[in-house]
Amino acid sequence: METTWDLTPLFPGLESPEFQRAWEGLKGRIAGLKGLLEGEAPLPEVLAALDAFLEEATPLRAYLYARYSADTRDEAALAKLSELEILFLDFQRLRPRLTRYLALKDPEEAGPYRLLVEEAKEEALHLMPEGEEVLAAELSLSGRQAWDKLHESLTSQVTAVVDGEEMPITKVRNLYLHPEEEVRKKAYEAELKAWEAHEVPLAFALNGVKGEASVLNRRRGYRDDLEPTLFQNRITRKALQAMQAAVRESLPLFRRYFLLKAKALGKERLDWWDLFAPLGQGRRWTLEEARDFLVAKLAALVPGAAQVAEEAFRERWMDLLPRKGKVGGAYCMARGGGKSLILANYEESFESVSTLAHELGHAYHNFALKEVPASLRRIPMTLAETASIMNETLVVEAALKEASPEEGLLILDAYLQGAAQVVVDIHSRFLFESWVFQRRKARELSPREFKELMVRAQDEAYGEALATRHPYMWAVKGHYYGADFYNYPYTFGLLFGLAVYQEAKEDPGFAGRYEALLAESGRYRAKELALRFGFDLESVDFWGKGLQVLAEKVEALEERLTRG
Repeated sequence: METTWDLTPLFPGLESPEFQRAWEGLKGRIAGLKGLLEGEAPLPEVLAALDAFLEEATPLRAYLYARYSADTRDEAALAKLSELEILFLDFQRLRPRLTRYLALKDPEEAGPYRLLVEEAKEEALHLMPEGEEVLAAELSLSGRQAWDKLHESLTSQVTAVVDGEEMPITKVRNLYLHPEEEVRKKAYEAELKAWEAHEVPLAFALNGVKGEASVLNRRRGYRDDLEPTLFQNRITRKALQAMQAAVRESLPLFRRYFLLKAKALGKERLDWWDLFAPLGQGRRWTLEEARDFLVAKLAALVPGAAQVAEEAFRERWMDLLPRKGKVGGAYCMARGGGKSLILANYEESFESVSTLAHELGHAYHNFALKEVPASLRRIPMTLAETASIMNETLVVEAALKEASPEEGLLILDAYLQGAAQVVVDIHSRFLFESWVFQRRKARELSPREFKELMVRAQDEAYGEALATRHPYMWAVKGHYYGADFYNYPYTFGLLFGLAVYQEAKEDPGFAGRYEALLAESGRYRAKELALRFGFDLESVDFWGKGLQVLAEKVEALEERLTRG
């Protein structure tokens, strides 16, 4: 099986005539859109130009980022990617004008683009004068983006010493997966010491990012720093409050899980370094086994997702194996035409199978959006995880039915471990960021204050189930620096995806409606989209439906541990 992706269907190379035509075409699209806006062209012409720009930009960005992320030493791709960012800045300069143009239109005349007009009307209420908006966009390169790059660059070079060996901080954090507690504890102590040595520049970076955001949010007339993120994620404040209420109600369930895990590890309570400790033991999963398993199990409930998975393997949409120079983790990005590119760092474990299922879910979502106009394919983060959660849950459920007792324990614990991060730990991150924004309005915060707020947030989320805390999680997580409240959408995505999964299991006819839900996810706000399929996001009970799936998993874990 081929394990590297084939990028030639996008472009033969950077110097190819096809790439040059696309590059010049993108420049022309921006200039054309600018001319239409200046000439107050009819709405259909402007929307067609916007779609054409986004359609042309998608394969260009996908190709360049794929080349760079598969080999970060690819200087030519990196240079061109930087040029593309500057080119996109020309489009960003047009955004205020485009927003004001759309805001003056009648939503009734916009047809399927109604949401774009409605959102423009809302956004226009918070726009600064055009010159100030353009200046803010240009200064973001040396403001927020520069602070974010500082965090990314500095943390990628942080090292710590464990048992006399100096190693990158990522490798130190991977030791939390070690079966021996002594190793995990040493990694924890070494990690905290390493972050302490870099806390001052990282505190300045976090102060810089949140300070800039807070100033702009006030200038744009938002009532608080959460409001613009609710708009971007297309959810209501009531929906977020209902979800947070359900999360708070679920904390005893997760504390029960933590205590079960502590008992299995021979402890009264977990320490921070035990959160990722493995229970059980898994077998090797070859890539061939993973491919066959994924296609077969997805086909049982979502045939379309299985077909996309099969095509992704056959047409080499994926770069699958780790190697020097390749970025870590995994991602899926649209490349155009309903197709995707997936980067993974596959190891022969079920966790890697699950990760692949997750990314193939994103690919299925991109496929479902194939016939949708490009400007209506922007999916808010809150809804972007729906298909990936569905895929992942389907595959975990199928594996649990076939696994040995030891592997079943490993799979179940890993699933709950991930869910606990998305529900419990992200709850702590949301609380922390809320408090940081409240205090940052008055002045900068010191490293000590960031640590105190982090520990307080973890106290509220984990409670007595966890004996120790990690005061430097604000330094670890890059999400704080690149965006605002890049946390609660993950919880939303998980619980929404699980609720959809429950519905699909209970209603045999739902699978057909499921693809329609994905296809329409860029045309409606989350509340309206959910209501079309019978879900009330502003009800605590709705979120409880997703949490019920997790409650069943905790019960299954307790049963396995009791039997064992």
